[in-house]
Amino acid sequence: MDEEEIKYFVRVRNTDLDGTKAVHIALTGIKGIGPHTSRTITALAGVDPHAILGKLDDGSVERIGNAVDTYTEQVPDWMVNRPKDIYTGEVRHLLGPDLTMMNDDDVNRMRKMRSYRGIRHETGQKVRGQRTKSTGRTGTTVGVKRKKE
Repeated sequence: MDEEEIKYFVRVRNTDLDGTKAVHIALTGIKGIGPHTSRTITALAGVDPHAILGKLDDGSVERIGNAVDTYTEQVPDWMVNRPKDIYTGEVRHLLGPDLTMMNDDDVNRMRKMRSYRGIRHETGQKVRGQRTKSTGRTGTTVGVKRKKE
């Protein structure tokens, strides 16, 4: 293919990906797909991870889309981002807006049951045990004032 035939936007899983990047880097543009997952998807699709996404033919892009859709069935349970769904108990890998919505639901559930993490989320404090004495300050900043001459 010539340099002129590059597609600058490639649509995969209702997301526009940057066609000028390598396949394994461009796939990380989908929320819920990180570097390790993108490498796995390219291997499942049989596509070179270092190839430029915009230069791939339509068949390869379709194979990548199918690999993204069937990712949960093709990998072990420890490789998905939701190994046991709290409501259904099934193994799922959430992508895009589904992931954002499920995270919001999880936080709201923790708030409703008044768990420690839920209360920390509610008050806007650190949730994962970080120190808060000197870092993570919010609100009005208090600095050192210089003396007027």
